[in-house]
Amino acid sequence: LAEIEAAQKQTSDALSRIYQRGSISFSGVQDVRGSLKRLEIGSTLGITELLQICALLDNTSRVKSYGRREKENEQRDSLDDLFDALEPLPLLNTEIRRCILSEDEIADDASATLKQIRRSMKVTGERIHTQLAGMVNGSARTYLQDAVITMRNGRYCIPVKAEYKSQVPGMVHDQSATGSTLFIEPAAVVKLNNDIRELELKEQAEIEAILAELSAKASEFTDELLTDFQVLTTLDFIFA
Repeated sequence: LAEIEAAQKQTSDALSRIYQRGSISFSGVQDVRGSLKRLEIGSTLGITELLQICALLDNTSRVKSYGRREKENEQRDSLDDLFDALEPLPLLNTEIRRCILSEDEIADDASATLKQIRRSMKVTGERIHTQLAGMVNGSARTYLQDAVITMRNGRYCIPVKAEYKSQVPGMVHDQSATGSTLFIEPAAVVKLNNDIRELELKEQAEIEAILAELSAKASEFTDELLTDFQVLTTLDFIFA
């Protein structure tokens, strides 16, 4: 009976709050318990999992703000303890958002090393384009099917007519369906293409290091994150 009466009191108090402050949405909260278990054993979370933690904290902040008393001397109700238990962890949320721009993009400023690697990639890419543009618009123009620079197997190539293959020294990476066009990586840019590939591997390693660091920071707050998830779930049920 006591449990039933307590639940009815929570429902009544939720309704009172809706009358006073309008309705509250709990949408967008993902079940992060699996990710929290992985953090507890020292695993590194992926981009999606870290963004799900941010979404949980965004909701926690919004719901805590909704539940805050405007006047300190207002009478407390049966939901205050639940709202008080929420921890928005703004520093953790801000740090993850600073480093991860979207599910597909890590910010250049996530680390000084990543910024330097990407700057080098940009410079090397521009040097490759300058070299190939000189060939496409000049010395090799008559040997080409089209005056374009293309990518094959992650390498910059130019489309050479098969009969002129010997006129453009380099590595053949692909050919057209008819065999009339060969996609050749000119010898002049092989080293630059290798440099780009090495930088891409360094970039990936640095991104892994950034995700590991963010995961280590999140692992310090697994108890708070679990509490946030459980409290939001409970409040969602009560307000529903």
